[in-house]
Amino acid sequence: MGGVAGPASGDVVVIVAFDQVQLLDVAGPLEVFTTANRCGAGYDVRVVSPDGRDVVTSCGLRVSVDASSEQLPGNPHTLVVPGRRDWRHATADPGLVPLVAALAARTRRVTSVCAGAFVLAHTGLLDGRRATTHWELAPQLASAYPGVRVEPDLVFVRDGHLVTSAGVTAGIDMALALVEEDHGADVARDVARQLVVFMARPGGQSQFSVRMTPPSRHPLLRRVMDEVTADPSVPSGIDALAASAGVSTRHLTRLFRRETGMTPGQYVDAVRLEAAKALLSSGTASVEEIAQQAGFGSSETMRRVFQNSLGVSPTVYRARFRTTGAGA
Repeated sequence: MGGVAGPASGDVVVIVAFDQVQLLDVAGPLEVFTTANRCGAGYDVRVVSPDGRDVVTSCGLRVSVDASSEQLPGNPHTLVVPGRRDWRHATADPGLVPLVAALAARTRRVTSVCAGAFVLAHTGLLDGRRATTHWELAPQLASAYPGVRVEPDLVFVRDGHLVTSAGVTAGIDMALALVEEDHGADVARDVARQLVVFMARPGGQSQFSVRMTPPSRHPLLRRVMDEVTADPSVPSGIDALAASAGVSTRHLTRLFRRETGMTPGQYVDAVRLEAAKALLSSGTASVEEIAQQAGFGSSETMRRVFQNSLGVSPTVYRARFRTTGAGA
């Protein structure tokens, strides 16, 4: 499985492969860029390895490479650095880190997928920069490379010409966003349709559902959280929640901060945001109706929460996520 060269256009995309790399970290962006060529883009995708030899991925599949780094054009357009879960082996690889550093120095746009952020951090490229990785690895990235401003909850993060993404499928989201940046929304939408994936999760979207937050060990707080998630449209102001729980607003706020890291209002907004996203992507109700159903009360309130949390309006979110199939 090597890269498929697109039409000559100068848009050379280099994907670095190495032994025990996660297969989807390589295959996801590779499929996006090569599919984009069938939709009108002109990427020249090359897969390289530190020694120019084929590599064996973490699942045991052998991946062939297209060329050694010496055979690449002088200034590639995009560099993709995938990762491996045991990132310390990657950063200790005497051939991998120098290769990435050398390629990054002459590439216009440098990206990483999942634990590939550790390799970029090891080169010093992420010092003083915002970056993300798989949520489970984010504390390790922050600890091992304190100069990196780790954003643990985002799908992908852009800081200048550097773009880092979260675990595995987030590499597809990032690659789709880069295709959109290069060739417009229509081409990126065609690619998403071909690959049967969403078009595309905004980078600021959370990596995981608020409902996947580990349940609180405190029975009172767990009851309040369950009440909110069961029906986000019911009145859920801090005073109403506290009264329902039989405690003061100050005590409930302290519990929320201690157990979840959020205020009650932030938790309620997060649950309502998820409900609204589901309704926008799967239903036909108007934005105003969805704002009522999700508990926001008005479309303007919902719009502010969407803009602050995702960087897009509810209308734009719906356009990106709703099914594009004619018969759906």
